This record gives sequence, C-alpha cells and structure tokens, in this order.
Amino acid sequence: MSKETIPLRKDVPAEYKWDLSSIYKSDDEWEADLKAIPAATEKLASFKGRLSESKEVLLEALQADQALDMLLENVYHYANLINESDQSDSKAQDMVNRAMMAYTQAGAASSFYVPELLSIPDDKINTWIEGDEFKDFKIYVKKLLHRKPYVLSEKEEKLLALQSESGQTASSAFSLLNDVDMNFGTVKVDGKDLPLTHGTWSNFLENQNREVRKEAYEKFYAVYEGHANTLAALYSGSVANDVFHSRARGYKSTLEAALYGNKVPQEVYTNLIETVHKNLDPLHRFYSLRKRVLGVDELRHYDVYVPLVKSVKTHITYEESVEIVRKALAVLGKEYTDTLCNGLLNGWADRYENKGKNSGAFSSGCYRGYPYILLNYDDETLRDVYTMAHEGGHSMHSWYSVHNNPFMCYEYTIFEAEVASTFNEELVFEYLLNDAKEKGNKELVKYLLSMRANDILATLHRQTMFAEFELKTHQNVEQGIPLTTDSIRSIYRELLELYFGPEMHFEKSSDMEGLRIPHFYNAFYVYKYATGISASLALAKRVTTGGEKERDDYFKFLKSGGSRYPIESLKVAGVDMTSTEPVQAALDTFASLVDQLEKEL
Repeated sequence: MSKETIPLRKDVPAEYKWDLSSIYKSDDEWEADLKAIPAATEKLASFKGRLSESKEVLLEALQADQALDMLLENVYHYANLINESDQSDSKAQDMVNRAMMAYTQAGAASSFYVPELLSIPDDKINTWIEGDEFKDFKIYVKKLLHRKPYVLSEKEEKLLALQSESGQTASSAFSLLNDVDMNFGTVKVDGKDLPLTHGTWSNFLENQNREVRKEAYEKFYAVYEGHANTLAALYSGSVANDVFHSRARGYKSTLEAALYGNKVPQEVYTNLIETVHKNLDPLHRFYSLRKRVLGVDELRHYDVYVPLVKSVKTHITYEESVEIVRKALAVLGKEYTDTLCNGLLNGWADRYENKGKNSGAFSSGCYRGYPYILLNYDDETLRDVYTMAHEGGHSMHSWYSVHNNPFMCYEYTIFEAEVASTFNEELVFEYLLNDAKEKGNKELVKYLLSMRANDILATLHRQTMFAEFELKTHQNVEQGIPLTTDSIRSIYRELLELYFGPEMHFEKSSDMEGLRIPHFYNAFYVYKYATGISASLALAKRVTTGGEKERDDYFKFLKSGGSRYPIESLKVAGVDMTSTEPVQAALDTFASLVDQLEKEL
C-alpha cells in the first residue's frame, strides 16, 4: 500500500482485513452474548457456599465457571480486535469499555469462587478430581491449588476484582496518547514530505541517508519530550499498581508475583541479565563494526538500524512473503504450513497500516474463532517477512493448543509463546540465507547476516536491557524510592550506556525511549522474548538437524497448551531453561555472526 498517505480504516479493502465472523457474524450477535453475561454470572454465583457439598456440585460449578469464562473471552476478544484496528473509533472504544465493565462485574460477583474452592480440604478435592468426569478440569484445579498461598479471602478478592478496571487506566491512557493523539509530522525523503508514524518510523531509521534518519529521530522524540512528565506519571502509576497487587497478595516482590503462577524460578530472570552482562564484548564489537562500516566520526542512536549492506534493496509483496514462510517452515510438515498460509491469505490477518490502528504486530486468539494476526506489513521492509513468520508462530501455537486441549487448560504462557514465534524466524533466516548462497548473491548473504545479527540483538540483548529496566524501576518503588521523570530517564540512560558501549553517542532525548515502550505496561513480559529466542535457537537446530523424533517432540510442545508448566513443556521439546546453557549458546551464536561480519565487511 502507498506510504505517501495512510488510509482511514473504512477505505481499507475487505480482503486486507481480518475476518472476525469466526467469533461473531455481526455486532448484534456480540450484543446478545454481552447481555447473556449477567445470567451466566448469576448461575455461577448460585453455587456460593455449596462448593464443598459434593463432587457433583463442584463439577456443576466448574462447568458454570467455564461457560462464563467462554462468554467473557469471546465478548472481550471481539471488541478488542475491532478497537485495535482503529483506536480512534468511538464505537469500538465503547464496545471495549462495555466488555471490560462486564468482565469487572462478573469478576466481583464471582470473587467468592476461587477462595471457596481452595477452602475445600486438599485431600478431598484431589480425590474428587481424579474421576473421569473431571478430565476437562483437573489441570485447571491443580494450577489453582498451586496458587493457594496467595489467594485472599472472598472480601479481599472482590475488592481486587473491583479495582481491575481502574487499574488499566495508565495503560489505556498511554495507548491513546501514543497511538492516537500524538502527531509526529513528516520527514522529507527525495523531495517528498512523507508521514512519520509508528508504522513508518523503522523505514526512516533504515534509510541510508543519515539526514533522513536524524530528522526522523529528532522529530519523533521531540513529540515524546513534549509529553515527558505525563508519560512518566503514567508509567509510575503502572508500576505502583503492580506493587499494590503483589503486596496485597503477600508476594515478596513484583518479580515473584509475575513468575510464581507459572513456576518459573526467579533465577531464570536474574541469570538472563547476568549472562548477557558477561557477554557484552561481542555486542560492543558489533557497534564498533557498525561505526567503521558507516564511516561516521561518531556513532549515533539513529545509526543503529540502518542496514550495513547498502546495495541490497528488497520488494516482497504480502503474497510473496506468505510463500517464503511456506517454504521456510516446510520441515514442520504440510499440515502446519497449509494451515498457516491459508489463514494468512484468508481472514486471519489484518495486513496493512491504517489511521488509528495499533502500531505494532501481534497474534491474538481465543478458543472460538481464528488465531488472529495484526500486521502493519510493508513490502519494502524485509524484516516484515520475519514479523509475519513470528506472529504466525504464535497463531499456530494457538491453533495446536486449541485443537488438543479442553477450554480450561488450552492457554499456553507467554514464556512459551516467544519460543514458537522466534523458532519460525530462525527457519526463515536459514531459508533466505541458503537461497542467497545457492544463487551466489554475496551481497544478499552479507545483508542477511547483518540483519540476523540485528534481529538477535533486538530480541536477546535489547529485551534483556528492557527487562533490567523493569526490574530496577520496580525495585526502586519497593524500596520506597519514588519514580520521577528524571529518575526514570536516569535509570534508562545508564542502561543505554552499559549495553551500547563506548562507541555510542546519545542525544539528550535518547532516554525518552524508556517511556515509549508499550510492553512496559505489562510488567515482566519482555524477558520472555530473550529466553524465548534462546530456547528457539536451540530447538530450531535440534529439529532441522534431527529426525522424526525431534520434530515430534517440538509438536508435543506446541500441543501442550496450558496442560504443563512452561519449564516442563520446554523440557519435553528438548531444552532446559533452568540452565544458563541455552542463553549462553544464543549469545555464542550472536558472537559468531559478529565474527563472520567482521571478515565480510
């Protein structure tokens, strides 16, 4: 689609949009389910004080809980997808708000449920759920029992449920400010004034003309500088909300609160940061190489994304990208590639940028309907092929999880999700690299090597830096040190200087990056990208060099859904994330790419 004008949502052709009819065929159907939520809530509430009567009563209550959860999931998911495709649409905002209100009200009315269920003696409930009639609920109950030490009384749970809607204020306000209200102006490229948006930002930063990069960078961050205090207040509020919830439940820290439910040892998080710290030299060598190749006196923050191989240009249509993904993932079998590629071409994906649309990319599925993918695909950005494969990995993980698990335990964790996505990225890289080598395209080989180094850097080193920032800001608040605009920026600048090394010269506004990352409003999320790519690099090597067993092990992982805890499901696939070995191996892979690039460039 044209980069000179960003279309309104209504002007985007239907074939480029996702088809939400797999959830609801019309808004009227959605309205009907929204109106059904109070009755479903009332039915679950009717079991209050009765859960311990008998296993038959408990089973009925679990079925009522499932029916309510399905309704809430469908209603919110549909409204949210419409809103994400155009956040300036007041009707979509209203739908999301009404869905969230219904969710909050249902949560408050059913706040008795989990505490009462967990008040049933362990020996009694464990005996009950061994019956065949509980097969769809056994894992769900077992996971609830794991959370038992941090589940509060009915009254306290009700208060937390009532607070959930207001607790989203910081995140919602940031999203509207960031994606709708901010206007970044234009950037002059080849005599034309092109719009600077979240979607075009990366294109400008990859432009070989340094003046274009500088203009885009300065204009982009000038807008954030103009909202610095507001952004700091929003992020500080989000951190305060995290601390409130962790303390209310009795966790020792926000980090423990984030990891405990999935049985992820805190050492996985801290070992990641420590292991990356021990391996910063190859990263600094890469930036030194970048400075030499670009031929600049001082390496600037706006120089870190421009391709190091200038002569390679790409133009890959959306449809061509789908076929690359199909061929690259062929090792996973025809069912996998046919399902994914048919979905990408027929209703799973919202393909291109439009005004008001979420600026990133994501996969979002529920038990009913397609595992949807939001993209802002650009046919001149080779990285968008990787993004398609990445989000496709999430969606196929969802597809296998839904088709192999009951509703109450189909959802896999984000810890696992980033494995399936970056696994696909690695296969796309290997396919493109081998194809370039076979065709004797040395420049493309250099281009792909440098791009892969950048991608691993972005997923492993950069996300670890983000994770360290989150840990520091939350620890500050936990220690009674308030977050201010200056303190947040100071923490982030110190990390920039540590990770980028001595060659990098930052602008005054560079530390505003720490206040523009949407993922920070979902605390302790980003480290999973780094652990995910570490696991996926190991598994991609295992699957591509192995045989049927190794591939079957990987599919056991994809099919696990929420039936296993993430560390366990990855062990089934063939990798142990409680060890530092996968992270170190990934860092060694990056160091090897730097070695190759130093020789080539």
